[in-house]
Amino acid sequence: MCSMRSGPLVPRGRRPPRLVPLQRTPVKRTAVPTTDPALIPHHGLTLLRTVATAVLDLDALSDLGTFTLPYPPEAQRALNRTALACLLRGADPPLSVSDLLVWCRRRPVTEWPLDLPDGLAGPEDRLIDEDSCVPTDLCYEWAVDRPDSATEQIDRALVGLAMDRCRLANAPASYVAFRRLLVEHPVLTRDKAGEIALEPSFTPLDGLLEQIYLPAPIGWARGGRFTSCRRCRTLLAPMRDGGWWCENARCRHKGDALVGPAYDEAEGSGVLLLTRPLRLFVTAPGVAELRLERALSRLGLVPELWPNYDAYDLRITLPDGRVWAVDVKDWANPALLGRNAAPLPTDPPYDEAFLVVPDHRTALRHDYVAVVRRFLRTDVRRRTTVLSQRQFMTRARSALADAQRGLFSDDRPEDDNA
Repeated sequence: MCSMRSGPLVPRGRRPPRLVPLQRTPVKRTAVPTTDPALIPHHGLTLLRTVATAVLDLDALSDLGTFTLPYPPEAQRALNRTALACLLRGADPPLSVSDLLVWCRRRPVTEWPLDLPDGLAGPEDRLIDEDSCVPTDLCYEWAVDRPDSATEQIDRALVGLAMDRCRLANAPASYVAFRRLLVEHPVLTRDKAGEIALEPSFTPLDGLLEQIYLPAPIGWARGGRFTSCRRCRTLLAPMRDGGWWCENARCRHKGDALVGPAYDEAEGSGVLLLTRPLRLFVTAPGVAELRLERALSRLGLVPELWPNYDAYDLRITLPDGRVWAVDVKDWANPALLGRNAAPLPTDPPYDEAFLVVPDHRTALRHDYVAVVRRFLRTDVRRRTTVLSQRQFMTRARSALADAQRGLFSDDRPEDDNA
């Protein structure tokens, strides 16, 4: 893994640790005691969560130049459990933490000697991106696929703090302004962040921006300048071939990175970047949320964003008085999304709930919606309709057309002359 903060964990200029040849033939399966798989540390699901958390812990090391052994506890734990899983199945284990990181970068998780539920991982799913050497979206998603995930707790704690402060001040507009800032401005200079903090709408959020906007990783600068993505506005990572890499899956799906505004390293007293968990779980879906809001507005609807302090993402009142609640989710792995989805809160009330995924996810994986549905808990499946954005917009247009005719699509009378 290559840290974009201060240097590679596996140095680019050296020969990487020996990569254990992939097992192309079925490996020997040694019986594992039959008990609840979720309680077995080296079981596929639990082990991938451990390895993903270890990758994020290693990526968080701010100064690899002064790093000394031992590794962070989760990294050593991940290596030990991966080695045990391999030995139980007659496969060659990784020999060190760096060797495990090579696995994470070069081996799709479906090629690890693990037992995973069918459909839970795709053939190209890796924990470390092959090109940029940074943790993938999937890595973060695996790390939060557990009730005690530190990544999820930090993400929710910071957003929850903003909710609590705005609710205490009876300032829902302040919370909407906060969410828009995270979506539309993942990069700020320190001076600009100070200006925003002084705006009246951000008064309830005093001191919070300093906790979520941190100095941009120096490894993302080229020639003393940081470069942003023209599409999603986050920072681009420089590649060895002179090109750029964007962490946003939608941008990568559209082709080569489009270079946007650049910032000198010292511009505005320093360049700040929103923390990665918030970029992944707030900014990325937020871009899709605002895109959906604009599309619905063009139809003449007036969607409400993040009602009741983000009970869900959009509340839409149709001309016939029906209310739709929408949550937009932009996850790399549809199975993990399904596993982690929860019923939408019932306040403010609505008639129908939707979970909407951006079209770039379904373009990359045509069975995306079907996989999400398959992994939903029964109570969520009963109360929530899962659609792509394209499918949702088709349903919205149909509902508007029915309302304009003064008819409901499910009780339209028979046409005797048909």
